[in-house]
Amino acid sequence: MTIRKILIANRGEIALRIVRACRDMGIESVQAYSSADKDSLPVQLADASVEIGGPQASESYLKGEEVIEAAKRMGADAIHPGYGFLSENPEFAESCVSAGLTYIGPQASVIRVMGNKAAALSFAIEADVPVTPGSNGPVVDPAVAADIARQIGFPVLIKASAGGGGRGMRVVGAEAEVRDALEGASHEALVAFGSGEVYVEKYLEAVRHIEVQVFGDGKKVIHMGERDCSVQRRNQKLVEESPSPGISPKLRDQLTAAACRLAARVGYQSAGTVEFIVDTDTQQFYFIEMNTRIQVEHPVTEEVTGLDLIKEQIRLAAGEPLCLEQEDIRFTGHAIECRINAEDPEAGFMPRPGVIKEFVVPLGPGIRVETHVYPGYVLPPYYDSLLAKVIARGQTREEAIMRMRRALDEFKVSGVPTTIDFHKRLMVEPDFIAGEVHTRFVKEKMWAGHKLQHML
Repeated sequence: MTIRKILIANRGEIALRIVRACRDMGIESVQAYSSADKDSLPVQLADASVEIGGPQASESYLKGEEVIEAAKRMGADAIHPGYGFLSENPEFAESCVSAGLTYIGPQASVIRVMGNKAAALSFAIEADVPVTPGSNGPVVDPAVAADIARQIGFPVLIKASAGGGGRGMRVVGAEAEVRDALEGASHEALVAFGSGEVYVEKYLEAVRHIEVQVFGDGKKVIHMGERDCSVQRRNQKLVEESPSPGISPKLRDQLTAAACRLAARVGYQSAGTVEFIVDTDTQQFYFIEMNTRIQVEHPVTEEVTGLDLIKEQIRLAAGEPLCLEQEDIRFTGHAIECRINAEDPEAGFMPRPGVIKEFVVPLGPGIRVETHVYPGYVLPPYYDSLLAKVIARGQTREEAIMRMRRALDEFKVSGVPTTIDFHKRLMVEPDFIAGEVHTRFVKEKMWAGHKLQHML
């Protein structure tokens, strides 16, 4: 199968990233956009563009039927969903195929099962992948949830089966809290994801968040190493790096092998990420979920492998087999990514849309910037607050950190508050430099005693 024209059903930096991959491959690109994004850089740089609706995502980027009609109208033969929006919607993937379009992602059946955390846990168990002790399935009865919590020990986590980003999630420290937490998590999950299904698992307080990048062609699965995503606030990633500074070579081998087993078990085809938590005390790891799409932080992996993950996605969607064997993947150096958001850290990381007045990106050896922003750009209030991703690469982690410090010093933005200064603080934080971080690190170490700590 030959892909000649791709409609990009996304926005921002990931849309521009796909435009550039298409151009490198000699494939025409069509940028779908909302009325709020008509002046965006992806619209300006794509070969063609088409408006698909109003400024709210529900009026445009989440309207699958309109996206598909736009693709057909523009003569596209494939759709790339990027991340977020429709990227993990199995019905959309099915509709693309039914309309005669190539969906650049895994099979709808795989998206459906791996997008349901309870079902994904069952597949993980079948693939002999360690899972966090818990219900391993949906729970609706508070009495059943309380019984499971007593068996595995408090604290426990009640989590949405169909979602992420910390929504539909409650930490429960005592039996008396179970009923309210179950009802609250279920209601929040229903509003956010359209499903109120939740499950129970053991809550581990000091953990690393490690994810493994996998690729499959339906017959073979390989990995492209791991990324450490432990620096977070409110379950949202702030910094990612590869390789992880906190795991041993033996543990790395175990994690990547487990990720490949799970992906192989479901016959995975496309790019995907298998996510784990690692107990910092015992070094035991547990599967938490699989993201059936490209990740925001994919450039980190590209920098240490020299591969273009978007191009690999497109080749697999075109029906090409994986042309790489595991031994062909070479890991060189260290890469760190900082997400620069239009947020005010001193106001609990509150998003602040507005007009970008000054925007000077850093350059120089080892620095890569992924952004859709330019001076005069109006940052819409309807979407996430990501302005840019700064990726620093070095022969060592120490060199990557030094280069990131330089890049952050050079990065100049005015018109909206940003998280640049927060990242500057992070890059000189002794525990971060030592690689001794976990998912509560920002709250407990960098924000300890801060008046807004409760907002983290």
